[in-house]
Amino acid sequence: MRGDSKDNPSLEPKSSKFNLKLEWKAVLKKKYLILLVVSILVIGIDQITKTLITGKFRLGESVSVIRDFFDLTYVRNPGAAFGMLAQANPAFRIPFFICIPFIALLSIALIFRKISENDTKFAAALSLVVAGAIGNLVDRLNFGYVIDFLDFHWKHGYHFPVFNVADSSICIGVGLIMLDLVCSSKEKGSRLNVSRAH
Repeated sequence: MRGDSKDNPSLEPKSSKFNLKLEWKAVLKKKYLILLVVSILVIGIDQITKTLITGKFRLGESVSVIRDFFDLTYVRNPGAAFGMLAQANPAFRIPFFICIPFIALLSIALIFRKISENDTKFAAALSLVVAGAIGNLVDRLNFGYVIDFLDFHWKHGYHFPVFNVADSSICIGVGLIMLDLVCSSKEKGSRLNVSRAH
């Protein structure tokens, strides 16, 4: 039949082409580009550094980088960040630390969708948390534990729990989120005071 859109692709409804353009615009939104770039960088650096450590170090081996302050120490962490719950029963610990990251990532994804296009700082902070969570999740799925190696200490007295790039990314992201929330609440408070004054 003449004019049938199935026989003539040029007569494809304009609405479908318009919807396709909108989908591409959504993918190319600034916040999603931030998520993509931050995730590639953080996960890439995290996995490369862990591969270098496991390839060059024996388990438990430590090399001093800054005397009495910073070492590279190969540690396997079956617990959470900074060794929390490392001594928990494996029957609980293993499923727990595999399920929790997936739940957290899903929650963050829902929040991420609602972020304003112009709120790049909040998008970057959430991206750091997402990338860090994925970096450690890759370890858990592959080995059942997380590879840590950044060892800060003060002389031979106090040792901060050994951590990795993914842990750092999560902590920085959470810190930026808290800072953003504090700054936002102060701005709202100042605006409220100004409105009352008028």
